[in-house]
Amino acid sequence: MSETPVPEDIAESWQVIHGYSISVRPLRRADLDIESAFVEGLSRESRYNRLLGGSMTLSRRHIEQLTTIDYSRDMALAAVVMTEDSEVLIGVARYVQEASAGPGPCEFAIVIADAWQGRGIGAHLMRKLIAVARSRGLPAMYGEILATNSGMLMMMKRLGFRTARHPGDATVNRATLDLSAP
Repeated sequence: MSETPVPEDIAESWQVIHGYSISVRPLRRADLDIESAFVEGLSRESRYNRLLGGSMTLSRRHIEQLTTIDYSRDMALAAVVMTEDSEVLIGVARYVQEASAGPGPCEFAIVIADAWQGRGIGAHLMRKLIAVARSRGLPAMYGEILATNSGMLMMMKRLGFRTARHPGDATVNRATLDLSAP
């Protein structure tokens, strides 16, 4: 798949911790190396939560797929900080639309680097992701969350998502947000 133009107009920065300015921007194909380092740096627990208990390792090919975004349908936001001379990826939030003719519901996923968790970065990324989805006319957003991932479930509730046990798997909850509601 060829990469669609990157919507740079949604980029923003904010100060979360003294000395660190965090930038949120679209994830790009050129981010392959920092995405790879980010995924490799995740703890076993973070990988488990993000991958819903699935494979604990991701191939280079899979990471290439994660950094090749069709921005006409989907979105991937990167939270990055500059440390010395390099940009470091500290979080990613994304949505992928269901296959449909027009704007349809989208599934979200989010992961924050372990050292940066609990600092509001995930909530900030999700608010930005929700705003982008709303601006594109998507009707709803949903995501699958392990029932044991209480921090993520609490964040989703604070952001206005409804959460319920997944009908086909008692170990998973589904968080849903009606994007047409204010």
